[in-house]
Amino acid sequence: MRKNPIFQRETLGAAVLQVRSGRSTSRTTLARALGISPSTTGLYVDQLIADKYLNESGLNQGPMGRPRRILTTQADAGWFAGVEFNAQRIQAVGVDFSGGLKMSVELILPAEVLADQVIKSILSCVARLAATMEGPLLSVGLGVPGLVDAQAGVGLSYAFIPDWQQVPVVEKIGSTLNVPVILQNNLRAIALAERWFGRGHELNDYVILGPRSGFGIAMVQEGRLIEGARHAAGEVGRWPWQPSEGAESSQELHHALSAPATWRRLAGLGPRAKLPEDLRAGLAEVAGKEGAEWDAVCTDFARVVGCLQLILDTGVFILHGPLTVLGERFCHAITETACVQMPALRGTGLKVVPSTLGDNAGALGAASLAMEAWSPA
Repeated sequence: MRKNPIFQRETLGAAVLQVRSGRSTSRTTLARALGISPSTTGLYVDQLIADKYLNESGLNQGPMGRPRRILTTQADAGWFAGVEFNAQRIQAVGVDFSGGLKMSVELILPAEVLADQVIKSILSCVARLAATMEGPLLSVGLGVPGLVDAQAGVGLSYAFIPDWQQVPVVEKIGSTLNVPVILQNNLRAIALAERWFGRGHELNDYVILGPRSGFGIAMVQEGRLIEGARHAAGEVGRWPWQPSEGAESSQELHHALSAPATWRRLAGLGPRAKLPEDLRAGLAEVAGKEGAEWDAVCTDFARVVGCLQLILDTGVFILHGPLTVLGERFCHAITETACVQMPALRGTGLKVVPSTLGDNAGALGAASLAMEAWSPA
């Protein structure tokens, strides 16, 4: 086994990740995935078993060769917290060492909440999780809205919390909890939730469509999250936009295609109409709608998806947020309309699907951040 402690720690963490994902279930497949010799892999596996992070039990008989013993993670080795928030609420989950969801909590934030209140509320949610979860807290993942510098652990800006500017989130949370804290934009965290808990499990290239209070996307290419040179990749909501029914040229895309704007358009209401208390319920009421409003919304979404597909050539677009209530019919209409608008897309396999994950997708993604970044001390 190599003696470089950083290499050892990273390799041990990578080994756990491979076993937890189910991609490696034996020493042989793990050695192949890690790109190291079977003998060295065996030493790492023995160490992880001794430290109670992995189990090795049972026999798996393949079509040829000798039976192989099966590797699994030890679920009670510890747990990960995942926290995602916006200006209205905090969602937090606790997952065990094997990635099993064990607990979820939600906290509604007061109106005009400030950054310090958000930090205290995050800590309160983690404390509520800790009161129920078993084993030590190993790491915390945070899905943060707006622009973030993941490497520096700083929330750069978020329009809906007035003083959310250059907030050292990792330092504030980590110094209290004394565990590693991993930060990422919340839509990118959702992309990881799809990898571990949703439709992205077997995919290396996919895009998250996030029409929520605004409109953004998160991109996974060759298995990696795309952040951009200035941490702003995916901010398509800032595109200048003129919806199909006509509007001022200075309007931005999120004004027309955010979840609230889409509900107002489908309901035939003006841009300042009061939103229903439950936006998902309101969208469910218009999900079966037909006519000019439905066609206009689908046409605008198709324009966005078609342009993105011509740029990114992704495997699938996964729709997130309240608009998933509109279902497969909405996604199919977007796909079909995009191919009519842009004939070059025909035969390319363009596909839009609704996520199967619920409101805690961001928190699950934040927990996925923590799981992917963890390595033994």
